[in-house]
Amino acid sequence: MSKLCRRVICCDGFGMSVQANAGSYCSPRINFADRYVSVEVGYPSAKEELLMPYCEDPKDPTDTVYPYVPSTTIYLVIAKHGGMSQGELPLGIPCPEEWNCENR
Repeated sequence: MSKLCRRVICCDGFGMSVQANAGSYCSPRINFADRYVSVEVGYPSAKEELLMPYCEDPKDPTDTVYPYVPSTTIYLVIAKHGGMSQGELPLGIPCPEEWNCENR
């Protein structure tokens, strides 16, 4: 059974849930993949234009999920917000050493 990753908090305060497992909208849709091509994002703390193409409810972008967001987009969003200060990313998503990925 997979565990949920702790919410990502970026250095500028932006936050989002990033999940990848057999029960998430991700690819591959399995637990503990070596690499995920896409992941599920949920409930960002603010509207983020890089995520909007994947938004299930564009009228309420902070209270919805974003299925099958490319892993490269996750990297770009976090970098745009100054890096990651706390939280976890699913294994298989790059996490530079200077980001504080708690599960690495």
